[in-house]
Amino acid sequence: MTGNTITRTAPRRAVRSSAAVARPGLVWALPATLFFVLFAVVPLVLVAVLSFTRWDGLGAPEFAGMSNWTALLHDDVMINSLWLSFALTALGVAIQTPLSILLGVWAAGHQRNRAILSAIYFVPLLLSATAVSVLWALLDPNFGVPAEAEWLFGDGNLFGSQSGAIGVLAFVGAWQWTPLHTLIYQGGARAIPQVLYQAAAIDGAGRVRQFLHITLPQLRNTIITSTILMVVGGLTTFDTVLILTQGGPGTDTTISAYYMYQQAFKGFDFGGASAIALVLVVASTVISLVLVRLSGYDKMRSTSEGV
Repeated sequence: MTGNTITRTAPRRAVRSSAAVARPGLVWALPATLFFVLFAVVPLVLVAVLSFTRWDGLGAPEFAGMSNWTALLHDDVMINSLWLSFALTALGVAIQTPLSILLGVWAAGHQRNRAILSAIYFVPLLLSATAVSVLWALLDPNFGVPAEAEWLFGDGNLFGSQSGAIGVLAFVGAWQWTPLHTLIYQGGARAIPQVLYQAAAIDGAGRVRQFLHITLPQLRNTIITSTILMVVGGLTTFDTVLILTQGGPGTDTTISAYYMYQQAFKGFDFGGASAIALVLVVASTVISLVLVRLSGYDKMRSTSEGV
């Protein structure tokens, strides 16, 4: 205090460093990070290393340089298996996406008996891919339904042609995985603000116009997420092919994941199989990144009202 002037010093605030602020977040993220490193990064690195070796599963791997990759580039079965994988994946996306959107939007409503019907429809999600494949073995031409219903299936040999076998694989995949994507779209549809539909109804928009101009645009990010899951799942399909077609007829349904299995556990060429696995990882990653970039999903723009 000097004369009539009183000088007060404001209490100093404790300054928290950015490192101290970030530390709790790092602690919470540590378990997930360790899990990801142990079960994703480490196996991927080991597969990459094995792709440059010659190994039959016994003894020590021998360094083989680029021989596995060179053989892969000149392997007609491998190249054809990639095209088959892409075709089967594209077919799955084309079938499952519209069905999932329509069923998901319907399941998000308040129709009578909606909950019961949705619960029944989601039953395939409780079954493993192996169980689903064994169930649909009833389409086998020797002892299945086609042999007893020639009026519907013709000669009944659905697995006797490439188109028939791929059609069966696409159908079984859609039967199993459409409920999962329906559940995803159901959550997305329920997150859409109802005030948008109320405003549209006041303006005279019917259900079809509301669906086309409100629901679909609001589900854009959900569509991208669902599509990426479909692509990754389609490129890694294995159980269904193993149980239903064994890659046949001939090599007409030998997709890359199944060919990898053949190379590793039938041909005992784990180096070549590792190269195929790495190709699938790269292909899935590239396609996912392209979808994210082209859609603008990486910018995470919200489609919610007022955000």
